[in-house]
Amino acid sequence: MTPTTSFVSKVIITGHTRGLGAAMSEALLARGFALLGVARKRHPSLAARFPGAVDEIELDLADAHSVEEWLADGHMQRFLHGAERAVLINNAGSVQPIGPCSAQSPADVARAVTLNVAAPLMLSSAFAAASADVPDRRIAHVSSGAARNAYAGWNVYCATKAALDHHARAAALDAERALRIASIAPGIIDTDMQVEIRSADESRFPLRDKFVALKEDGQLSSPDQAAALFVDYLLSDGYGQTPTVDVRSLPPQ
Repeated sequence: MTPTTSFVSKVIITGHTRGLGAAMSEALLARGFALLGVARKRHPSLAARFPGAVDEIELDLADAHSVEEWLADGHMQRFLHGAERAVLINNAGSVQPIGPCSAQSPADVARAVTLNVAAPLMLSSAFAAASADVPDRRIAHVSSGAARNAYAGWNVYCATKAALDHHARAAALDAERALRIASIAPGIIDTDMQVEIRSADESRFPLRDKFVALKEDGQLSSPDQAAALFVDYLLSDGYGQTPTVDVRSLPPQ
């Protein structure tokens, strides 16, 4: 079911079922947004806890053809109808494949680039067109410190996150009407991705012990903490003034 047009604030978020995506979804629903979640499966409880405010699409964002087919069916346009504020959060992503080039499957590289880069850029283009008449529209890419610093074993992840940063920089220069965009690094968060990182083979990811120590020393943010900072900035008056941002360096909103 598509939420009714009585909602004037609407958000589309990918990877809304767990981790940072789930926490941001709850934060925005609590602020009165209608939500369209796009992921491989549905969230187990959001629709029940926020009746009439949640629409969900099961979609493999690592399959460019499936993304293209979904974008062509008009669902996004129908969801955004009547919005006065529209937001797209490109949150879904993968740290895999981890390791040097010689250890990577070309198929795994292709899926990572599709999920981390092609899908966000496809969704951004479709969103910009579908929200053309909305008075306030915002795009947020979930970036990473890996976009701005190179790490051994993460050449694909670093490259894909850097692509989102540069997309935001270039798209901001287009200065489309009422469209703000930023690529936001949310900090190091205690999510399933961190579990993947800590379980990586050290021969493929030499910095594994550093991430193990961050967990053991209690230096990871919770998804709720990171989501609060992210959403506060996303909805702030100053959003989009800088196309690449790290939430840890933001002044209080």
